[in-house]
Amino acid sequence: MYLPDTCHFTTGDARGFDQVDTWVFDLDNTLYPSDAMVWPQVDERITLYVMRLYGLDGLSARALQKHFYHRYGTTLKALMIEEGVDPHDFLDFAHDIDHSTIKLDPALGDAIERLPGRKLILTNGSRRHAERVAEKLGILSHFEDVFDIAAADFVPKPERTTYERFLDRHGIDPARSALFEDIARNLVVPHDLGMATVLVVPKVADPYREAFEQEAVQEPHIDYITDDLAGFLGGCVLPTAAQRS
Repeated sequence: MYLPDTCHFTTGDARGFDQVDTWVFDLDNTLYPSDAMVWPQVDERITLYVMRLYGLDGLSARALQKHFYHRYGTTLKALMIEEGVDPHDFLDFAHDIDHSTIKLDPALGDAIERLPGRKLILTNGSRRHAERVAEKLGILSHFEDVFDIAAADFVPKPERTTYERFLDRHGIDPARSALFEDIARNLVVPHDLGMATVLVVPKVADPYREAFEQEAVQEPHIDYITDDLAGFLGGCVLPTAAQRS
């Protein structure tokens, strides 16, 4: 497992970065820390949407939202299936948040800029949300493109078809790519497809997220774990990537 002062593999056969030419990053809770207070706002907006749609009080709407999340993977998928909700309207509503809490991250921007090859964002959110957050972080210009939930035909990660569609759309060889993601289960398929996988966990437990979403899971499908993305890129990934022939 990667800890703040080490660059250890989680398994003896972890995939390295010396042949990676495509770097793929999840957005929410991966590219920004929990103190950016982005996800809590989105989560609250989703609850409010459920309240208004079903005429529920806050607690009831929250419970239904979590039921949807665990059953379908995302609340959006549940509402599309069960209520025929327009996904674009839902996403516009959910991502109508205050971005002033997001701080520039020069260290992360420098590390991403120095990665050799292509850089892309793969998110279950919308393109607009990803671009606005990345712009506030000061990293948007480093990315070639955003593959959002609309590009995935509203089929969210961790569905295999979403990763396959993403790889095909951008002509990516999974054996020469790496994925950085904050939820362990979202790395199972990418690892199976041949991608190097990095699990990004918070430095301290985030009270706004469920425990399984931020657990430092040590499983064969996770090559590395870090609680400091910029530090991991600068201290562990870049030196290894520089060794490519």
